[in-house]
Amino acid sequence: MFGFSIFMNEPLTPQKKAYIHKMATSGFIGIFTSMHIPEDDVSAYQGRLRELGEEAKKNQLELMVDISGDALKRAGFSLTDLTPLKEIGVTGLRMDYELSNKQIAVWSHQLKISLNASTITSEDISELKKYQADFSNLEAWHNYYPRPETGLAKSWYQEKNQWLADQGFTIQGFVAGDADLRGPLYQGLPTLEKHRGVHPLAAALELAECKTDLIYIGDAGLSERVQQQFATYQNNRMISLQVEVLDEELIELVLGTHVNRQDEARDVIRSADARFKKIPQISPKQTIERTVGSITIDNENYLRYMGEIQLTKRNLPADEKVNVVAQVVTEDLPLIHQIRAGVNYQLIRKEGRKDEQN
Repeated sequence: MFGFSIFMNEPLTPQKKAYIHKMATSGFIGIFTSMHIPEDDVSAYQGRLRELGEEAKKNQLELMVDISGDALKRAGFSLTDLTPLKEIGVTGLRMDYELSNKQIAVWSHQLKISLNASTITSEDISELKKYQADFSNLEAWHNYYPRPETGLAKSWYQEKNQWLADQGFTIQGFVAGDADLRGPLYQGLPTLEKHRGVHPLAAALELAECKTDLIYIGDAGLSERVQQQFATYQNNRMISLQVEVLDEELIELVLGTHVNRQDEARDVIRSADARFKKIPQISPKQTIERTVGSITIDNENYLRYMGEIQLTKRNLPADEKVNVVAQVVTEDLPLIHQIRAGVNYQLIRKEGRKDEQN
């Protein structure tokens, strides 16, 4: 479901190889790279693609290469026989401009081919059928958009994906990373404009709701914290949220794993596990305004509801019956809206918080 990007404008360092291995062990399934070769750097790109292909094979990852026909030829690879590419670990080619549907149809019998999801038309599909393309080897990949304000609208993306799904395509989209952003603009590489600067996992889960089968990190890096959040989600189907502690006395009652109740509330996420915890008498304390991301526990004034644990999805007023125990960190707030009915989540103390308080 999830993949990531490695670019070949610089050598594949030991740090990058370690990153590839870590992403693979975290559940990522593929690498995307771009092979638009500068005039004076053909030999370097040949070697880097071979090295990247070797790393992909070593870590059992797919390797999709964005390429034009001219770049493929200049790199020393045949335009008719793609076997040498397959041998070095390339599993697919994303078609750029200047490649005909006839050529794409021929290549589809040798390798997985991804078409431009945003621009493919009914006429293209008719031509590909005419040239007897192997549609089981065709996928539809959207672009990423480096320049702010040029990313796709969600409504258009949903409509296009519905049409692509009706044609039987596997659909791919990009979300921005939060580390090692790609230059020269360093504004992230998302498919949807609304995802620029948004938590990568929150953006990825929203793309998944829009009939997106494959979701790749467009930029070349994720921070270690976000890598761990992806790993937690992929390995345990659990959303992990860091929180800043407001009440040290009660915090241990709310930290740990929870599941959102099946009867999903409008305003709050209600922990279905709270009623099974051993709850002491809870006096009113920190009964302050509940901003988005507040972690709360009902106090004795709520009578039989005492001990109920909630996570607020919207701003709510102060309530003398509700203690605010912690606050989800700002960067994780977009993840709250991905905690739907029955979804598992965990609350963990923000790293360094104890040291800051001592």
